[in-house]
Amino acid sequence: MYLFIASDHFGYPLKKVIVEHLREKKIEFEDLGVNSEEEVVDYPDVALKACLGIKEGKYQYGILICGTGIGMALAANKIPGVYAACAHDIYSAERAKKSNNSNVLTMGRHIVGPELAKKLVDAWLESEFQGGRSLPKVTKIKEIEKQYLKEE
Repeated sequence: MYLFIASDHFGYPLKKVIVEHLREKKIEFEDLGVNSEEEVVDYPDVALKACLGIKEGKYQYGILICGTGIGMALAANKIPGVYAACAHDIYSAERAKKSNNSNVLTMGRHIVGPELAKKLVDAWLESEFQGGRSLPKVTKIKEIEKQYLKEE
């Protein structure tokens, strides 16, 4: 598994916590920034830069953090092949991958505290897509993507 983590300036304090958590767990990842709260960036720019790495095959998974996690998910999901899910509770983080086969987890620093964020990351990373009854639904999502997310 090759993983990226990135945030905007609002998400940076929580990203810092998750970076340390991933290091402690010896999980390989690439930190795509930002590197301080003073490094002001717009979350769509961060999501685009990071998630193009999934589209190009450089990364398998990613974690994006902004103020709420919502903006990052919206922006990330515009890139073909990216299936970003915003999670603020453990069940949603698990289901994002088990039922929806998400490859990007988004979180909000203003919503999720540091300890819960670590649990969300663990739950999401440890989950696997189960297929089964979810497979036809995920397939339909991919068909929608093919029809409407056409590159020009």
